[in-house]
Amino acid sequence: MTVAALEGLLETEPLQGRDEDAVANAEFSSMLSEEEKEELKAELVQLEDEITTLRQVLSAKERHLVEIKQKLGMNLMNELKQNFSKSWHDMQTTTAYKKTHETLSHAGQKATAAFSNVGTAISKKFGDMRRK
Repeated sequence: MTVAALEGLLETEPLQGRDEDAVANAEFSSMLSEEEKEELKAELVQLEDEITTLRQVLSAKERHLVEIKQKLGMNLMNELKQNFSKSWHDMQTTTAYKKTHETLSHAGQKATAAFSNVGTAISKKFGDMRRK
């Protein structure tokens, strides 16, 4: 299982408010023998130790990740540039972008031709006015 898949399965926050209330309101302890209570306490300590170990391992892996990225010359700015470039490329390859680009390009060509015609007409008019 990948780290990304595990991240989706793991809660990042401990039990909060109403979760603790639900557990606290259940009267399980009266139904347990002393031996069961001791086993559960031992399991609780073990789980807390495992969670602490996992947090330490994750922290070490995150530091190692940063070190590798630094060695490769990858920093936040480079990552942002790469993400922007990829996003820009992805956007340019969409059908909507291609159609819009084509339409605007065609409209620009028509506008250029129209301005050219207007400019030619104005120049001709000024030329005619000079001759008179």
